[in-house]
Amino acid sequence: MNEAPIRVVPRATAADGQGAGRRLKLKVLRHNPHQPGSVPHWQTYEIEEAEGMTLFIALTEIREKLDASLQFDFVCRAGICGSCAMVIDGKPALACRTLTKNLGAEATLAPLPFFELIGDLSVNTGKWMRGMSERLEGWLHMVDPRPDLTRMEQRMEPELADQIYELDRCIECGCCVAACGTARMREDFVGAVGLNRVARFRLDPRDKRTDADYYEIVGDDDGVFGCMTLLACHDVCPKELPLATQIAYLRRKMMRQGL
Repeated sequence: MNEAPIRVVPRATAADGQGAGRRLKLKVLRHNPHQPGSVPHWQTYEIEEAEGMTLFIALTEIREKLDASLQFDFVCRAGICGSCAMVIDGKPALACRTLTKNLGAEATLAPLPFFELIGDLSVNTGKWMRGMSERLEGWLHMVDPRPDLTRMEQRMEPELADQIYELDRCIECGCCVAACGTARMREDFVGAVGLNRVARFRLDPRDKRTDADYYEIVGDDDGVFGCMTLLACHDVCPKELPLATQIAYLRRKMMRQGL
């Protein structure tokens, strides 16, 4: 669909008294599945780039000054909540952690594939993440079902605590699932985010589940044996978590024990 870009009037800066940086074009894939007659189409917006601008700031400026109907998600604006994940120039990433100076003069934005589309760049990752968590029972199954909360927890070795913390840094943004080839073919695949959660609870000495229990949950083609090791999850994770490494470890662990 060809159309003239919507533009923001150039702003003056204190530094030079003239226009700011370059003109940046954002080509957004738009569609509202809840609006009758809506069809997917490209809409181009043109803004003036500011120093230190992130893609989140650019989208906010577009929504505030050009098009209030543009849909995208955000909460923390600091790369912690994962809400602003989208496909940026063909690669899943966080808008709040993407500097526009690292993009070309024209960038394309699309919603994450695989997840239910809410509208434009907004998708319902929460619905899928909750279903995944319920399926994997992604919470502590305490060894002691009634711990004494008046006493301190049993001491954990710092090295083990660091390993658990590393996997706990996952923000469930959905980038790894959106980039996953297996997820495109198997809608029930738990994805790297799900297998990362399994790996995290396997390490936790407070969880009573055994490797046999975990095999019952993820020991099939929708779990560890479905991964094709394309490493896309590893490449796009905004937290740079060792996702592919954890999947490979779980798979080897189950095979060695003859599960």
